[in-house]
Amino acid sequence: MQPTRRALLLTATAAFAAAAFAGTAAADWRKQYPEVTLGVITSENEADRVVRYKPVMEYFEKKLGVRINWRSATDYAGIIEGVKAKKVEIARFGPAAYAQAWIVTEGQVEPLVGELDPAGDFGYYSVVVVKNDSPFKTMDDLKGKTFAFADPNSTSGFQAPSYFMREAGIDPTTFFGSTTFSGSHENSVMALVNGSVDAAATWARTSIGNVSRMEGKGMIPAGSTRTIWTSPLLPASPWAMPTWLPEEMRRDVTKVLLDMPTEGKDAWLALTDGKAAGFKQTNHEEYDPIVRMIRENLRQRRSS
Repeated sequence: MQPTRRALLLTATAAFAAAAFAGTAAADWRKQYPEVTLGVITSENEADRVVRYKPVMEYFEKKLGVRINWRSATDYAGIIEGVKAKKVEIARFGPAAYAQAWIVTEGQVEPLVGELDPAGDFGYYSVVVVKNDSPFKTMDDLKGKTFAFADPNSTSGFQAPSYFMREAGIDPTTFFGSTTFSGSHENSVMALVNGSVDAAATWARTSIGNVSRMEGKGMIPAGSTRTIWTSPLLPASPWAMPTWLPEEMRRDVTKVLLDMPTEGKDAWLALTDGKAAGFKQTNHEEYDPIVRMIRENLRQRRSS
């Protein structure tokens, strides 16, 4: 039986109404959040972070249709607390900072995407670096020496090296002569090159790392450091949002991030130095091992 003209008209009208409703619903989050705050952990100095993320913020504003505000903090905990206090809607975390945010919000934060390196690997490494002209060849050579960690909530700058060192029988609290938190990965490497510490933990990928980025910016001489330890692969640093925000908002931000390599090329180049293959959508399960690492490290610190 063929549908009547009236039935076709009713069907078309219903479809149009549904589409109009969906469009209205999709726009609703912008009415509630005409301004959105982006918070980024302190992996490099504030001036360079602002320059790196300026085109990213402009890209977000263009694609999302809202004003993007910048949230600064002097340490990783500042961004974690900003999310918990509902003052940061979009956060660029390291894996450990994300895990800590997930813990303190009781699971009310979710990772959206993370970078793929040029080989397509979803992750990066913690490394221990020493001065190139130093006598140190292995971790065992650092017994009684001075060591710089970046921040208590840094994956590659503290949580991962502490965890894997203990797994190898090295307790950082007793093995080194002294340890310090420098405040950022760049500060740790600067302390190493300046002779304030004998070794430092930082991050590296197959294509780029903190050391090579600092060399490229002229902050340290090329070839002034070398790596003596590398961790197992860690999951990529995630972009994350609280789950109390509208689901449509989180979906839109995820899409804008996934589209950045093609739709926001200036932002993508500034963010990655052109040394990444793209973003991969992710979920909490990929970071659950980091949550377990954080909890084990906390247990060790409390018992020591």
